[in-house]
Amino acid sequence: MKSLGWFAVASVVAGSLLPLSLRVHAQKNAGESLPVWAWPLLPPGTPAAPAAKPTGEVMHVPGSSASYTDKEIPGLFLVPDWFPNEHPKMPQVVAVGRAPGVNACGHCHLPTGMGRPENMSVAGLPKGYMMQQMADFRDGLRKSSEPRFGSTRAMIHTAQQATPEEVEAGVDYFASLKPVKWIRVVETDRVPLTKVGALMMVVADAKTEPIGDRVIEVPEDLEQTELRNPHSGFVAYVPVGSLKKGNALTRTCVACHGKDLRGVGDVPSIVGRSPSQMTRQLIDFQTGARNGTHAAMMKPVVQNMTLPQMVAITGYLASLRP
Repeated sequence: MKSLGWFAVASVVAGSLLPLSLRVHAQKNAGESLPVWAWPLLPPGTPAAPAAKPTGEVMHVPGSSASYTDKEIPGLFLVPDWFPNEHPKMPQVVAVGRAPGVNACGHCHLPTGMGRPENMSVAGLPKGYMMQQMADFRDGLRKSSEPRFGSTRAMIHTAQQATPEEVEAGVDYFASLKPVKWIRVVETDRVPLTKVGALMMVVADAKTEPIGDRVIEVPEDLEQTELRNPHSGFVAYVPVGSLKKGNALTRTCVACHGKDLRGVGDVPSIVGRSPSQMTRQLIDFQTGARNGTHAAMMKPVVQNMTLPQMVAITGYLASLRP
């Protein structure tokens, strides 16, 4: 099976390998930069590598009788549903969206709701929480600390274009799903050399480098991730000692998120979710990019939180079974 280069290398260029810790894309606070491993974007003005054109080749994934062409898989209005018997029937807004303004929710979040590092795992989140987040996106209360980040921009556009009925249908569907273990967390001193892919980090080659104060989250199998196979998850490399440190740091989180950190009422579960995505949200709370009801509770908690603390917290949370 060929690699779907039109997806994976759409924003990769030669020489875009990460430095040890950060690359400046946007200012978090004066003198501080956003971590590229959390916001995988090429520096402004960097030309993207030319994308391979789809040919119409029929694609398959192991264990599925479904088939889709390499033209269909990246489409925003058709969700590859490789294993339809593993989830409830998707409502229209999840399965195909409504062209031209409302992308299919399942394109980014997948039919399982588990999502990918560039967006959010929404499986099993409380309905009230998700409804509030959609309202915050719509009303300009939830943005990104990096204005160029495409996933957040897409959510804002969708929230502004979707009808109340579409929003509720999508939220009801994802709230009904049971989250699964999707991310394997590995403590290590050295990580594969990575580069910026299409809104996620991907392994560049067999070389390694020190991990520094980073979480390096990459697909277990890039080809299967390109195919949007919900059976192929991610591995998150974290610094040695992160899980112990994160366990200690998250003890204060139980007051709102519950003793098992799986949520209470409309307060969401925070376990088993993407550490890249979780880091973005912690920083968005710090910078004021996220506002609204739930943000007001988080701002004092994260006000003085350092990036190494975020690495430990999000790595530990990702290691837990949802």
